[in-house]
Amino acid sequence: MTGTPEVHRLAVVGGGPRATYALERLSAGMDRLGPGRSLEIRVFERTGEFGSGEAHSPTQPRTSYLNRIGNQVSFAADESVKGAGPLRHPDQRPDLHEWCRRLFLRTGHPDLDIGPEDWPKRYVHGMALQDMFDAYVRELRAHPRVEVFLDHKEVVDVRRHGEGLTVHGADGVVFPCDQVLMVTGHTHHDPRRSARSLALADFARRTGAAYVPYAYPLDKALTAEVSDAGRVVGIAGMGLTAIDEILFLTEGRGGSFEPDGQGGLRYRPSGAEPAKLLAFSETGLFTFARPDNHKEADPARLEHRGVFLTPTALDQLRRSVGTPRAGGGPGQLDFERDVLPLVVLEMAFVHYTTLFGGHVADFLGDRLAGVHRGFLAGGPPHSEQPENPSRLLGPLEAAVDELADVVDAVLHGRVTVAQAEADTSGWPVEATVLRWIGVVFGTEREAAARAALCQNLPGPDRLTASWVSPRWFDEQPHGNRFSWERTVAPLAGGPARSPEEYRAAVLDFMDRDHVWAVQGNLDNPHKAAADGVWRDLRGVISYAVDDGGLTPASHRVFLERYVRIHNRLANGAAAEVMSRIRALVRHGLLDVGTGPGAVVVRDGKAGRFRVDGPATGASHLVDTLADARIHPFDPQRDASPLFRNLLEHGTARLWRNASEAGDAFEPGGLDLTERSHPVRADGSVEDRLTVLGPAAEGRRSFLLSALRPGSDHYVMRDTLTWLQDFWRVLDSSEAAGRRRADDVRV
Repeated sequence: MTGTPEVHRLAVVGGGPRATYALERLSAGMDRLGPGRSLEIRVFERTGEFGSGEAHSPTQPRTSYLNRIGNQVSFAADESVKGAGPLRHPDQRPDLHEWCRRLFLRTGHPDLDIGPEDWPKRYVHGMALQDMFDAYVRELRAHPRVEVFLDHKEVVDVRRHGEGLTVHGADGVVFPCDQVLMVTGHTHHDPRRSARSLALADFARRTGAAYVPYAYPLDKALTAEVSDAGRVVGIAGMGLTAIDEILFLTEGRGGSFEPDGQGGLRYRPSGAEPAKLLAFSETGLFTFARPDNHKEADPARLEHRGVFLTPTALDQLRRSVGTPRAGGGPGQLDFERDVLPLVVLEMAFVHYTTLFGGHVADFLGDRLAGVHRGFLAGGPPHSEQPENPSRLLGPLEAAVDELADVVDAVLHGRVTVAQAEADTSGWPVEATVLRWIGVVFGTEREAAARAALCQNLPGPDRLTASWVSPRWFDEQPHGNRFSWERTVAPLAGGPARSPEEYRAAVLDFMDRDHVWAVQGNLDNPHKAAADGVWRDLRGVISYAVDDGGLTPASHRVFLERYVRIHNRLANGAAAEVMSRIRALVRHGLLDVGTGPGAVVVRDGKAGRFRVDGPATGASHLVDTLADARIHPFDPQRDASPLFRNLLEHGTARLWRNASEAGDAFEPGGLDLTERSHPVRADGSVEDRLTVLGPAAEGRRSFLLSALRPGSDHYVMRDTLTWLQDFWRVLDSSEAAGRRRADDVRV
């Protein structure tokens, strides 16, 4: 083919992390661009923060931390990604830790001086994203037939235009394109589109109180005007966003943390902080501390693989107890009735194999085989007590009693290890005793017990009798039992507490939780159970939920209740971050005394918001109410008109989870094909447009994540699916162009 190559135009709407990953794969495989084509790439990012987007901006406050360690964040495909295409040399694809080390050697900046398992500050991730994005853009621009344009512009619509599409900017400028990749990332709601937010904002305007409907950017939302030293700030939420707000208003105002001499931290105020920070939520607890990740040494071997909670088990449940869905397909499940018992069983199994050692797994698994089979078949274990998520644990607890009986007998000298080994089958006694001692008392105590056993003493009772667990464990083998109820609500069920008593209980729990987090996700039974199921098996949970896997009613419950449980158990902040929160509670600047179930009241007489805690009797007036909850994707409430326009013009439609019985639930996400193309209002597919990320939430779950190395990560898999379609369309249009040219010559 001769003459000027035809231009193929790609628009990337959103310039954050997913745009970075997309440009990485494009630039790595650009040799595929045929001689008859040139490529124009136009990236739109409304904030101008290309590579990071607003959420990961390098300009954000230095007090916010990433909730993933440095060597678990990457920027390019690696050998684990099947079918990724050309891979960069390892030197060209550093993980975040490696990127930080390189820059630290040049600059000496302390925030870059991190180890592979340290928790980086979030702005540092943004710096790395922008740096890698710029590198990929330079590579693309170096290609003789590729142009890249970066538009600091908000996109408000994408429409059909002939055989292509048009991208519409907020300034009225229209750009024609052949394909569009939408990677807008997490968005927030327009408070004017929520009746509750409107009411709160109206009250604030009338009274002089302040209402902050969305936290980010922190320095623009929580200005000195609404959070100065004389004001009481109420923070609605106790998750990661609340932690960001709290640290911004304390450490970010010049306060500092220093060691308290007892393994914790002490807060020294600067005087520029608000008068008080009042944190409250439905649970009355902060998200739990993320455990030290000891699985990174060998993730393929150390990450938990499901024994009871598996895709095969879910498929069997769909056949045995699933209810028909609209349009046919596998039966829909009820999460609390059908899936949660398997989640709880798997957690308990991980808890006890961590406490007593992996060598007891087969023994425990054999005891559970019958009840597991019966449950999957829809028999009595399934049909009885459907409201009890722990109803499968009876055989497991009985088996654990047997383990504990033998361990107790050895520890107290009633039998020797040799005698116990002779009377026990299916698990090694000595290894189990030593593992239990190591978990409860530590490795030094385990070594002492090992020496006692090697000397054929009657039992290590003379050693263990006076030992105290430094890890807040029960010191008896029959203790430390798994409880789903205590796991999700560790302070529930006790006597009524005053605000002061509740504060003390929260600190007691946070101290224990900190010790457990430091012990790590391989050696602490509680953290191992949460991490092994709600993180390692998150894909299996998604398999149960996604694509209408749950009934409409159960899907709603899952999103409202169990996503929050997942976040609290397995998506919390690092232990070092939570040490700062504990210090602020101890200092008294951060008040948690409202307890669970706190509610916000508009107190017209006082002219301020009032937060009432029904569980503790606390009641506080606050000058500023700051919402610290992440908004779920909802195009009707979104601050940008982009998705509303897509719906209005029929370019996309909302996804509906519908049952054959006629009930339905619209969680808010777009109706997308398996290859992430939107289904138009008329049922056709707009395959020139691809939508990745939170806009797909509803049909899919757990979509907010940075790229992880060595894991064939779903974020890169989604990117590759888009890339395959991109090249297919470009190749087919190039072939059509050659045919047209041949026709002209003939």
